[in-house]
Amino acid sequence: MPVPTRRSFLAAASVAGAAVSLPGTAQATSRTTPPRDPFTLGVASGDPSPDGFVLWTRLAVDPLAPDGKGGMPDHGTPVEWRVCSDEALTKEVRRGVADALPEWGHSVHVEVSGLEPGRDYWYHFKSGTHVSQNGRTRTSPAASQSHVPALVGVASCSHFEQGHFTAYRRLAEERPDLVLHLGDYIYETPPSAHGVRRHVGRETRTLADYRLRYAQYRTDPDLRAAHAAAPWAVVWDDHELENNWAGGGQRASHPAFASRREVAFRAYYENMPLRANAVPRGPDLLLYRRLEWGDLASFHLIDTRQYRSDQTCAGSAIWCAADDPARTITGQEQERWLVDGFRKSRARWDLIGQQVFFGQRDSAPGPRRKVRKDSWDGYPASRMRVTRGWMEAGVRNVIVLTGDAHAHWAADIRLDYDNPFSPVVGAELVTTSISSDGDGADTVPAMHPLFWNNPHLRFYNGQRGYIMLKITQEAVTADFKVLPYVRRPGAPVHTRARFVVRDRVPGLRQVPLAAAQPTLP
Repeated sequence: MPVPTRRSFLAAASVAGAAVSLPGTAQATSRTTPPRDPFTLGVASGDPSPDGFVLWTRLAVDPLAPDGKGGMPDHGTPVEWRVCSDEALTKEVRRGVADALPEWGHSVHVEVSGLEPGRDYWYHFKSGTHVSQNGRTRTSPAASQSHVPALVGVASCSHFEQGHFTAYRRLAEERPDLVLHLGDYIYETPPSAHGVRRHVGRETRTLADYRLRYAQYRTDPDLRAAHAAAPWAVVWDDHELENNWAGGGQRASHPAFASRREVAFRAYYENMPLRANAVPRGPDLLLYRRLEWGDLASFHLIDTRQYRSDQTCAGSAIWCAADDPARTITGQEQERWLVDGFRKSRARWDLIGQQVFFGQRDSAPGPRRKVRKDSWDGYPASRMRVTRGWMEAGVRNVIVLTGDAHAHWAADIRLDYDNPFSPVVGAELVTTSISSDGDGADTVPAMHPLFWNNPHLRFYNGQRGYIMLKITQEAVTADFKVLPYVRRPGAPVHTRARFVVRDRVPGLRQVPLAAAQPTLP
């Protein structure tokens, strides 16, 4: 796998912080003030380190212009940025200027460094006389710090037409230290005739289509609020490109698909707060990476799409050839990187942020298995190697964080799901969707048919929402947050269930909400 490098961009960093320019053909830059507010898509930050983070914005005076250019001219536009240590933005600590270039959708990515670890910062952008909204972000703690807790929001699957993004607003109101977004940030498919909100454009295939689709999402004030509230760490799933795509599948070698993949990856980078080493090179984008939160937590963010073997059977099918040991959902190089990270980890908590259900979900009673082949169930040898990898490395505590499922799930991870006496070796927390599939429904977990055949499953709920994690030295507390509706705006949020993983005690323990301590500091 080619690993993109951008040393030439990082070399331009000054002692005041790094403003990393995007690659592309040099263009003339105009000093003309945009005729209208160009910050209609909001601001964002991401991938925090102990001394900095990425700042992002994308200029668009007409965000829903059909050509995907946001009403911007065919030349670069200078954008000033400021970082301050106070919310009123009076105590400036870093500033600079970056060019928003048309060949990269007039997006701006600034890598700021040289800041203090483990504290909040505030920032904004300026272009001409126009000033963006303010954003709050945060550096991660220093490597030696283990006493700094983390409040982490986990989200996935926001379909613009199928519901309002109120869950993003409620997530922002929690003031998290970090947001993990686990994929399906957009949906490339046109909606059904029964959508809650109007679709703009057509099915997403060209660069202009993808840019327009991201712009449509960013016009939502609740999503903009969530981005402005905290740094994000993002990974994709399938709908950022095409439903159920597989990097090693038959579609991967088709010229039309390769072209679509290239423009989808380009648009993804343009619209996410990613560092320069994620700049796409043609149809490749290096997305898997590791974020450290002092020595309390290590977040292993992985990519289960770009390097996977093709699915063996469509949909939920009987086991067929899925147990072939040569099949992989991560690719060999990423798998080695992940297991090597387990060996080197000194964190109290190792959390794997990824896209599709990790544990087994067998819907066929008896000796035959019926599973969803797009998840890790379609790659059991890959799952076994990763699980054994953290066990043999002696990782202290492992929690897998998952998106995609459009429902809340909690599950124990076992080495052998067919052996009821197999030890529990970790926990999986699956976040529901922000809006995909509409309102959903509150449910009695034990009544879900998968519970009859999968005793390691501990919880299920079909409403929309997100997960809030409180990570401390002693435990990780997971609050499953739900909204009663998303087909109309303004829903309240409440905690539907709370689970705790104790230090050195693998597996989940449900905590009665009436007796539990609140997870917010």
